[in-house]
Amino acid sequence: MDHTKILLDENDMPKQWYNILADLPVEPPLNPATREPMNPKDLEPIFAKELIKQEISSERYITIPEEVREIYKLWRPSPLYRAHRLEKALGTPAKIYYKNEGVSPAGSHKPNTAIAQAYYNMKEGTERISTETGAGQWGSALSLSCNYFGIECKVYMVRSSFYQKPYRKSLINLWGANVVPSPSPDTQFGRKILEMYPDTTGSLGIAISEAIEDAALNDNTKYALGSVLNHTCLHQTVVGLETQKQFEMTEDYPDIVIGCCGGGSNLAGVSLPYIRDNIAGKTSTRIIAVEPSACPSLTGGKFEYDFGDMAQMTPLLKMYTLGSGFIPPAIHAGGLRYHGASPIVSKLVADKFMEARAYHQVEVFDAAVTFARSEGIAPAPESSHAIKAAIDEAIKCKQTGQEKTILFNLSGHGHFDMGSYDKYFTGDLTNE
Repeated sequence: MDHTKILLDENDMPKQWYNILADLPVEPPLNPATREPMNPKDLEPIFAKELIKQEISSERYITIPEEVREIYKLWRPSPLYRAHRLEKALGTPAKIYYKNEGVSPAGSHKPNTAIAQAYYNMKEGTERISTETGAGQWGSALSLSCNYFGIECKVYMVRSSFYQKPYRKSLINLWGANVVPSPSPDTQFGRKILEMYPDTTGSLGIAISEAIEDAALNDNTKYALGSVLNHTCLHQTVVGLETQKQFEMTEDYPDIVIGCCGGGSNLAGVSLPYIRDNIAGKTSTRIIAVEPSACPSLTGGKFEYDFGDMAQMTPLLKMYTLGSGFIPPAIHAGGLRYHGASPIVSKLVADKFMEARAYHQVEVFDAAVTFARSEGIAPAPESSHAIKAAIDEAIKCKQTGQEKTILFNLSGHGHFDMGSYDKYFTGDLTNE
């Protein structure tokens, strides 16, 4: 039975998040001074206690608080689409599906964890949260979430994206947060970087350092991270869990699951429930992580302990990394400009549960235009990496005659990315 749009009732929304650490433990974060596993209490000055507890939990399923589910219901369950028009445009026998996370108020998957993190901070009396953001999806999602729970929010936005995507800044302001370009003069580390590199385009590593410094120096402030950490990946599993329920309404099941990867949260969200079933021996679904060639941590980095930020204020994380001092080119997929990848995603790639590939910027935008002109949705540049891989896999099916089912996560819309599309159409978009 073919479906163009597969919807669930809000009562079918998951009541629990899936925690892959129960089935695939990862190496613990290390204290950089001692190289010993980090004491959770050492993280309490910057993180909410419940989030620290989730970060190290080995409990397979963690209950989603009802207050969080009630806000999720503003847009969840999100729709799963069968991409009939894209299939026709490609002339492929493959069946292509995409989970549309761009329907959230912030236009991406990021509120799945932002709502949860703001909620737990509110419960513990946090008055203010500091954070970083790459392209602005996370910053806007956390701004929305803090607004709902009455928490002040300060966002350090990577400088290149701050100016490339001015309306992301406006959206962050609309929901009540303060946003500044990073590096900024508001922190000691920001001032140091501006003095050393006055023309820097910034990086997520720099912005994270600023946000952590802000939280560490202000007693009423906690820090929130939109990707990479275990608890962010945990919260995102609502995406994959919903998708599995939606596939139960069809005669299909994905042979391939694809997500773009910067820090790794949306990729983890859509794929971890499928990896759970692979580990249990129930399925053999291929999982593909897609990153930019300009910032290829999974395909060009080293799997080792490294800092999550440039100022080396974070614990050491075992991950694929290009080095905490790496500043990537100012590509338009700002959400993928991170030097490392989630320890969970990194472990999955290292242990061959997940494949990784990288694409150049122009070919990604080629795929975005093909998708937009067939399916009618303008995708974010980040999500377009997943689209590119899905198209490539569908073309392989055309060449071999195989009828595979392909799922990718459309992690966000591109309504705030028209400046980059303008550059693409005028030929001014480069690969780096």
